[in-house]
Amino acid sequence: MDEVLVLKLEKQIGRELTRHSLTLSTAESCTGGLVAGCITSVSGASGFFEGGFVTYSNTAKNRLIGVPGELIERYGAVSDKTARAMAEGARLKLATDMSVAVTGIAGPAGGTPDKPVGTVYIAVARKGKTSVRKFLFTGGRHMIRKQTTEEALKFVLDEIEELLRNI
Repeated sequence: MDEVLVLKLEKQIGRELTRHSLTLSTAESCTGGLVAGCITSVSGASGFFEGGFVTYSNTAKNRLIGVPGELIERYGAVSDKTARAMAEGARLKLATDMSVAVTGIAGPAGGTPDKPVGTVYIAVARKGKTSVRKFLFTGGRHMIRKQTTEEALKFVLDEIEELLRNI
């Protein structure tokens, strides 16, 4: 991941959220708080970033942001449905305009034939709409987490731009 690109994305997200008085929250599993860390590296982030949840375990996903245990049991912690529920739960818990969630398998263990290491779902929720993207990243654990963080930031920026086009 290009550090300059990420810094540029973070600043652009902060600028757009601030300009339009929008707020953001996060719910993270495989990235362990990296997305929130990038967002809060921007000076003035407290004006648009309410907070985030690191919901690494299934229990935390359920207790902190309301992801139904039955949903995780049926589809798995790494699924489009879980990512969607994480983003929507964080947005509701922190009463933000938008929330981004990430869940995936960073490895080196944990992969299966159906969900190999590098499988990641990223969701962005806003009032009335939640979008989910699936990725299959390559590389070691560190690279998968970095790629996930970069794609999550790009996704947030895409959703901000779409939201503003429809206002």
